Amino acid sequence: MAENAKRKGFFQRFLDFVERTGNRLPHPVTLFAILAVMVIIISAIVAGFDISVEDPAEPGETLEVLNLLSGEGINYIFTSMVDNFIGFAPLGVVLATMLGIGVCEQSGLISACLRGFVLAIPNRLITAGLMFAAIMSSVASDAGYVVLPPLGALIYSALNRHPLAGLATAFAGVSGGFSANLLLSATDPMLAELTRNAASTIDPQYAETMNIAMNYWFIIVSTFLLTIVGTWVSEKIVEPRLGAWDGEFNGELEQISSTEKRGVTWAFVSVFIGVGLMSLLVVPEWGPMRGDGPQPIVESPFMESLVVVLLILFFIPGLVYGIVTKETRSDKDVVKQMSDTMSSMAMFIVLAFTAGQFIAYFDETNLGLILGIYGGEFLNNLDIGGFPVLIGFLLLTAFINLFVGSASAKWAMLAPVFVPIMMQVGFSPEATQATYRVADSTTNIITPLMTYFAVIIAFAQQYDKKMGIGTLISVMLPFSIFFLIAWSLLLLVWVFFGWDLGPNSPIYYNP
Repeated sequence: MAENAKRKGFFQRFLDFVERTGNRLPHPVTLFAILAVMVIIISAIVAGFDISVEDPAEPGETLEVLNLLSGEGINYIFTSMVDNFIGFAPLGVVLATMLGIGVCEQSGLISACLRGFVLAIPNRLITAGLMFAAIMSSVASDAGYVVLPPLGALIYSALNRHPLAGLATAFAGVSGGFSANLLLSATDPMLAELTRNAASTIDPQYAETMNIAMNYWFIIVSTFLLTIVGTWVSEKIVEPRLGAWDGEFNGELEQISSTEKRGVTWAFVSVFIGVGLMSLLVVPEWGPMRGDGPQPIVESPFMESLVVVLLILFFIPGLVYGIVTKETRSDKDVVKQMSDTMSSMAMFIVLAFTAGQFIAYFDETNLGLILGIYGGEFLNNLDIGGFPVLIGFLLLTAFINLFVGSASAKWAMLAPVFVPIMMQVGFSPEATQATYRVADSTTNIITPLMTYFAVIIAFAQQYDKKMGIGTLISVMLPFSIFFLIAWSLLLLVWVFFGWDLGPNSPIYYNP
């Protein structure tokens, strides 16, 4: 044992330390409850110092810490508890999507598709394919968190590989690569509008020339970079550390029977028909779910309803497959399939209650926002320019991301501060936004404040009942570190050569 310990490198020993330390913490449900109580106490202590800052997102308004032990705070705790649970962002998304996924899984469609997939694709390409698909899933907003990690675990277990490695790979791609894609997503117009508003305080005419695709070239290249880096981290660091898998999914893959092939064929036919009918809602100019803005598909009610779309697109092929293979003989079978799926989500529902309280309390107290504003003022007071201020902003954002999960809320807070600062030292608003996107994505996967972190723990506990926050963070930390290093280097190379980040989106700002 001592000899094996000596053979481990410093990085592996560090990950072991993170895992041991984190796993000494209580059960995640209990831990989130303790963290919620700590936020209540800290809010009372900080509020006693009468700390307030000007809200950069709302000029003239101030942000103060809400004391959750004051009369107002206690009223909030009691009156918001149920709303915090119901309003926990992943709760509705996960449960609704899992209804459709459950029909697919219980009918046998997912099993048949996975066996066909892993038998047809070379093993060496599985990790890269999963990572690429997970990164691309950001075009569907948060839906990737629900679909890809459990699917990755299933694929790996079917290959007699550790399912947690598949889950971690997918989670790293979905969350760590959230700002990389080959397509524009809802994230682009959301961030661009905040960037434009911040830039207009310095140069209104320049702000009018900015477009939502201001980082498009950069995120395209980032997609391939993160796929390569993530694949390497998964296969060379994460999976070897997890070791061999000897769980209940271990075994040889069975060939797909003729009945299953017929079921899969008709299931895919139903998918194509469903996608065609869905496209009529948004693609034609008369589509009832088409948007009115300059990007009528990206900024549309349809894109805001992707959870419902995914529910339908999973439910229908699962139903068709079950009918063709005679696994589904009546509506009672369908109801049982969905109810069995919901019963497996019991731990997640319990976890959502305490996690929802913690995240809501942290947001309500303004502790994270005030921390971010003080960090911005500190960086500004250092009075540095060029590469150092760019790197400083990147590292500060990565740190703040550990405490403020929402990308839009964080950028609404940081953009009015840093976009003008960067413009004054010669960096364009487009470059500032690209820097923010790099930092915002890379630390998502190691913070319990990320709303879907609890979801991933619930998925992981299906394979390891003892899975704790420490184990999950130690598994995800290599992805976070190497994503941050590689993506930052790409950004610095981009800055060095002065390449445009997107259409008519320069790196440097010349007033």
